[in-house]
Amino acid sequence: MLNLTDIFKKIKLPFFANFEIYFDLGTSITKIAIKDKGVILREPTFLGYNSRIKDYSFTGTEAKTILGKTPDFIKVVRPIVSGVISDFDAEVFLLQKFLERSVYLYTGNKTIKPMMIGIATVPTIATEIEQKAVKEGLLKIGMSQVFLVEKPLATATGAGVNIFSHEPTLIADLGGGLIELSIVGSSGILSQKTLRNAGDQMNKVIFNYVYLKYGIILGETTCENLKIDILNFKNTEKIVVTRGKSLENGLPKSVKIKSSDINEALRSNFNQIIDGIKELIESSPPEVVDELMQKGVILTGGLSKITGIDKFFEDELKLNVYCSDKYENTTINGLIKLTSNVDSFSKILIA
Repeated sequence: MLNLTDIFKKIKLPFFANFEIYFDLGTSITKIAIKDKGVILREPTFLGYNSRIKDYSFTGTEAKTILGKTPDFIKVVRPIVSGVISDFDAEVFLLQKFLERSVYLYTGNKTIKPMMIGIATVPTIATEIEQKAVKEGLLKIGMSQVFLVEKPLATATGAGVNIFSHEPTLIADLGGGLIELSIVGSSGILSQKTLRNAGDQMNKVIFNYVYLKYGIILGETTCENLKIDILNFKNTEKIVVTRGKSLENGLPKSVKIKSSDINEALRSNFNQIIDGIKELIESSPPEVVDELMQKGVILTGGLSKITGIDKFFEDELKLNVYCSDKYENTTINGLIKLTSNVDSFSKILIA
């Protein structure tokens, strides 16, 4: 089997060029990129399974749109849970459809198709079996070779951190499936902590809160929209009228939900994240702690876009906190950046 250096340095003929395809297989969003083209697809990791025809009828954005609105014979499936593949066949089908919408537009219907090299991230908590599932899935959709990288290394690189330097950096990836807290440096992960009270779990917390306080049942999408639209840490009160199903009679009922309601509901979740960062720092050697005090903490992931979250974290941690500019594509941009130097990239691959 060709090693990474041989593949990346292979002479590329004009009629048979290698395609380096990057995958960020997120719990909520799947992102695909191509070298020199950047991110070419960003869609929800959802499918709609039709039990009558025993096939998947909807994928991506369309599947998420119908969540909670389908007849009994159509079930919305999420093939990735907490950052790892939970439904292999569904994930392969979804990735194949995503390739058809994005990558194949660039490869075209050529007689000789380019050799596609897949490069993907996996969470640090992924077992060997879960890592193998990612690799096998990408091989099944047409990748000739697949290389895996631990997600915190790619995320840190995308946030502007030089992971090969000997200056440790703490990065908090606040995603939909996992909260990954990592101290990276010297081309590896010095210490790491993973929490599962991420964006999807917060949606359930909001559901329970509104259920108990206002006596209405909300859909998952509505709970997510409340989190995105009105949650903030700047004490700016926003109010939205939300319609749900009344517990009293099952009929539609409208209530006014305030930012303070969502803050109150999710304060415990964010306090757990704060505590996780504190524990990570406390368990680090003194030399590392000194570096972290100087460099601060970098926030990325979907939750990092919440207004005022950096100041909230600063007040609690007594450290400088910075939010990544391109939080949506931090990880996949980091993957692209890492492959620009083959020798360095080969040192961080998962064997």
